Amino acid sequence: MQPFALNYARPAAELEVTIPYAYDSGLQLNVLLDGRIAAKDHALLRELGTTTSTAGSKTHFDD
Repeated sequence: MQPFALNYARPAAELEVTIPYAYDSGLQLNVLLDGRIAAKDHALLRELGTTTSTAGSKTHFDD
């Protein structure tokens, strides 16, 4: 017997996305290319909905 999920699960589609910010380990925040904090850029937040980083996931198991 094969589990139900194996019959219907599909891999997520890979999207080519350019992320306009990068994680700054010194500030522990996402920053834009010009050095501004990404979370304070309201236009960016409206467009993307969030600024996410994997930094917390790598250091905390309960994120």
